Amino acid sequence: MSEYMEDQKYRDEEDLPEKLNSFKNKYAEFDLNDQGEIDMMGLKRMMEKLGVPKTHLEMKKMISEVTGGCSDTINYGDFVKMMLGKRSAVLKLVMMFEDKANGTSCKPDGPPPKRDITSLP
Repeated sequence: MSEYMEDQKYRDEEDLPEKLNSFKNKYAEFDLNDQGEIDMMGLKRMMEKLGVPKTHLEMKKMISEVTGGCSDTINYGDFVKMMLGKRSAVLKLVMMFEDKANGTSCKPDGPPPKRDITSLP
């Protein structure tokens, strides 16, 4: 983590330690085989959990986009570079959308409040 903290490229990044911690938790959640890499099955589960299931071909393209075509799996370094980088990889956009969706829920939890006839317009 300190390598990113000391990297000149990321020094203007707001809340970098918090972001890195969040990335680490998110990454670990989908590193299904605990090998330190997200493979096709991990990415498939991630996309399904985020509510955006993808085809095998789309996932291959996403992995290639993140790794630059060098690997069939996404390692943590590639994942962090993607999340902090300026390029808008499909996976990054999906992750950011999910964070926004989870972070601010406009809809209150539970059933709607009871209303009586006098409160109606």
